[in-house]
Amino acid sequence: MSVVVTGATGQLGRLIVTALLDRGVPAGEIVALGRDTGRLADLAGHGVVTRRADYDDPESLRTALAGAEKLMFVSGSEVGRRRAQHAKVVAAAREAGVGLIVYTSIAHADTSGLLLAGEHRDTEKLLHDSGLPSVFLRNSWYLENYTGQLGAYREQGVTGAAGDGRVSAATRADLAEAAAVVLTRDDHDQVYELGGAPFTLTELAAEVSRQTGVPVGYTDLPADRFTQVLVAAGLPEGYAAVLADADRGIARGELEVGDDLAKLLGREPTTLAEAIRAAL
Repeated sequence: MSVVVTGATGQLGRLIVTALLDRGVPAGEIVALGRDTGRLADLAGHGVVTRRADYDDPESLRTALAGAEKLMFVSGSEVGRRRAQHAKVVAAAREAGVGLIVYTSIAHADTSGLLLAGEHRDTEKLLHDSGLPSVFLRNSWYLENYTGQLGAYREQGVTGAAGDGRVSAATRADLAEAAAVVLTRDDHDQVYELGGAPFTLTELAAEVSRQTGVPVGYTDLPADRFTQVLVAAGLPEGYAAVLADADRGIARGELEVGDDLAKLLGREPTTLAEAIRAAL
């Protein structure tokens, strides 16, 4: 079996490579792709095959996917450019005759109103129309989106626009392990809605308070006001608007999912409390 993993220089892609190794896939049967192969040197040192691939460079994709039996297609990170980039990946995969594509999508991509969902929905359609056997991993939010802000939460509290909506956030490591499970079995044409135990941002604030001993509350704002707060904190306006829109999606229930992740892992995913404890 030859498994090609795109985006292996990114956080999720690298964790998927590691999860494949942990599941006993021989290093020589894993191909890790990235724009900068120098950042893959440690994986190469463990016997993983490394190749250069750029979503904007069709020739690099054709070379990188040659001989691939399975493709772990980690979605690109450049919001607004992914439709064209992903189309190049799908075209290269068809040319290479890849036997299975596993794609990292977003929760409820087919129905979600999130700004982020459109490019994922279009990519899912591209894959469906390509005729290539595909599995969609519709990942909810990362727990790291929250645990990475613990310092700010302790100083300023939690601010958002999610109301009483619940988010089924999960760690990147758990989502990577689920991807490795799918890649090492014969799933075809499946859709998994992946996330952990759901929580509200009020519950997030309460758990931060409990574990730090610092009183932390949740301030709920209209999405446009939350966007302004994020811009004032230094985020680019476009990115701030996407994050505020995601909170609005949480309020609508669009980032809350069922127990597909637990079923793939064969255990309960990492909880919010466990993730905060680890981060602290």
